[in-house]
Amino acid sequence: MSSYRGLILDFGGVLTTPMRLNGAAFERSMGLEPGAYFHALNENPTGVAIYAALEVGEATQDDWNRVIGGILNIDPTDLMRRALANLRPEPRIVAAAQRARAAGIKTALLSNSFGLHPYNPYEDLGMYEGFFDAIVLSEREGVRKPSSLIYQRALDALGLTGPECVFVDDHEHNLPPAEALGIRTIHHTTDPIGTAAQLDSMLLERATV
Repeated sequence: MSSYRGLILDFGGVLTTPMRLNGAAFERSMGLEPGAYFHALNENPTGVAIYAALEVGEATQDDWNRVIGGILNIDPTDLMRRALANLRPEPRIVAAAQRARAAGIKTALLSNSFGLHPYNPYEDLGMYEGFFDAIVLSEREGVRKPSSLIYQRALDALGLTGPECVFVDDHEHNLPPAEALGIRTIHHTTDPIGTAAQLDSMLLERATV
């Protein structure tokens, strides 16, 4: 029987199709140079700062729309919605989470937030209230991954300890702080079949409680 009682899942790139594919499709749709969107988010100092502020609730999604739109020289109107327009649920991971929950495993969504207004990507992709036992979003917590505080809050929300839980994220640097709390981690790359198989193997031996 498995000792795990909880499953904590990242959103973008784990429960969804890869963020890089979504971003590349957005660049093409806007006529941007390849890599321009990712440069704005990850390398432009102003873009990096506004995204960090959005994630912890110190900036609004409208602020992000305005700043990133300005960097890219495109219309900022409802930009987050347009930027995530090609993101889809990853069916294999979603199904694995549903199997785990049906088997009595508590499940949590743990995400560095994209903002919730005016566009709520979690709700839009059907993974919000009712889908998880707990939802932990960085903008609500005022702290983001990889801070150990947000992992502890996910554990507290589930009422479980670190060694009782498995955490899946597509960014390797987000894993060590979870591991320091005793959480078993899975680095999800581009193989949803393999990740889903790992989750089934680790979680589905446990009898429903």
